[in-house]
Amino acid sequence: MNILWITWKDNQHPERGGAEVVAYELCKRLLADGHQVTMLTTTYAGAPATALPGVETIRVGSSRYVQPFQALWYYIRHLRNKYDVVIEEINGGAPYFAALFGRKSRRFVLYHQLARRNWPYEIPAPFWQLGYYLLVPAATWLLSRGRMPVIAVSESTRQELAQFGFAPERTHIISEGLHDITPVADLAKITKYTKPTLLSHGGMRAMKRTLDQIKAFEVAKRRIPDLQLKVSGSANSTYGRTVLDYIAASPYAADIEVLGRTTDEQKIELMRRCHAIMVTSVEEGWGLIVTEANSQGTPAVVYDVNGLRDSVQHGRTGLVTAENPAALADGIVSLFEDKNVYAVLRQNGWQWSKQITFEQSYHDLLRIINEPKE
Repeated sequence: MNILWITWKDNQHPERGGAEVVAYELCKRLLADGHQVTMLTTTYAGAPATALPGVETIRVGSSRYVQPFQALWYYIRHLRNKYDVVIEEINGGAPYFAALFGRKSRRFVLYHQLARRNWPYEIPAPFWQLGYYLLVPAATWLLSRGRMPVIAVSESTRQELAQFGFAPERTHIISEGLHDITPVADLAKITKYTKPTLLSHGGMRAMKRTLDQIKAFEVAKRRIPDLQLKVSGSANSTYGRTVLDYIAASPYAADIEVLGRTTDEQKIELMRRCHAIMVTSVEEGWGLIVTEANSQGTPAVVYDVNGLRDSVQHGRTGLVTAENPAALADGIVSLFEDKNVYAVLRQNGWQWSKQITFEQSYHDLLRIINEPKE
């Protein structure tokens, strides 16, 4: 097959995340199977000529707000109807609407998340109201009028898309997968920190609600006196500086270690040695950090939001709580109260992480794009 993959960022982008990893891993497997892949994406300082060796890469535009229109215009003028399959990837940004054009191609939309709930946290008023109440609903509904098959990475995303016109029966779910991290071979050989230790990992952004994790730690520490916290991630933002100031003023500052941005190797080491990870995002497509931590023998305590309620099976692989620091603290305490329960959650999460692979994701993708056309 000759496949066009349209996406905002490639896996070399300095702000790449989980969505870019998914595209990279799937495209790599498509190439290995003899398919041709072209990627239409953005340009940026230091962008390589190719997003992935073997992938023809077309770079159009660089502005987050203008590039989708530039890419759509380029697609209509130069690429429409030239591919067997077109996959338009959306991860919280504006749709390209390319999937509405080119009837000779089989067209799919790959949705990681709408990220509608992120707007109030990341965009100042009155613009967040404009995006939350008008732009995202209108754009999503308009794209749904194309009635093309949709690929999602979680049941939560499928349910949210249904609210804006995408038929659930045409929305297919593919697995996520682990990238550059392998489940540990034996949980018994993992050495945890001597004291109960929580991990907060990821860039400090308002939509990640890192401050909620610090507050939850403070509440939980009053009930678990020797509780410790490792904070890993960039604080290069106004919100990040607010988090650092809060930590510095905390009565438990001596028990909070701020590590800054860490390497992948350091991240893996932290995931192995800490007893639990907290994840409090406003919304996720899946919450791959949860699966990564599970693979290293560490269960998660997370907020009950899209993506995280999918990557954590409450009471089986981890704990899902209400969206406030007090509830998160209760979850943390309950995790440490019963060693037998903790061991079961840890074991189940580790076993489940072995099933979440890009081999399965690729198998899912091929099944979807090879289904007979309606």
